[in-house]
Amino acid sequence: MTISRRFLLLGGSAAAGLAAIAAAMRPMSPPAAAAEGSFEFTLTDAEWQARLSPEAYDVLRHEGTERPFTSPLNDEKRAGTFACAGCDLPLFASQTKYDSGTGWPSFYDHLPGAIGTSEDTSLFMVRTEVHCARCGGHQGHVFEDGPAPTGLRYCINGVSLKFVPEPAA
Repeated sequence: MTISRRFLLLGGSAAAGLAAIAAAMRPMSPPAAAAEGSFEFTLTDAEWQARLSPEAYDVLRHEGTERPFTSPLNDEKRAGTFACAGCDLPLFASQTKYDSGTGWPSFYDHLPGAIGTSEDTSLFMVRTEVHCARCGGHQGHVFEDGPAPTGLRYCINGVSLKFVPEPAA
């Protein structure tokens, strides 16, 4: 099958148009404004920008998404804890991490009291957004297609996490 120049240009234009629509529909307010309640750890927008890398700021404070298969934490297999990159709250134990094949670090459970959720209706669908219970930083989403024992898949942006290895014995 030969791909014509017209087909290639039309396909590229359609993809660019869909990406522009998705970007325009993405919420641009910090999760603290979207999630219900107040958070124990708060900073001004300028303080968040100074504290975080541009990528982490976009994900944690503006509900962005990193590109799949780009996070070094995807391949992290050591024993330890995955904490919020915004406020250092421990969120996930390494024992609950697994390779979901999606391109983002995935976990089947979180540490008690570490995660909050809210409804995300962006991109023409309803999903459950996951945020840090201490600072409200957007982590990713949770889906009901994970492994036992919970059946859940916490699909988390690597830039919203920092890994803290267990001390050597």
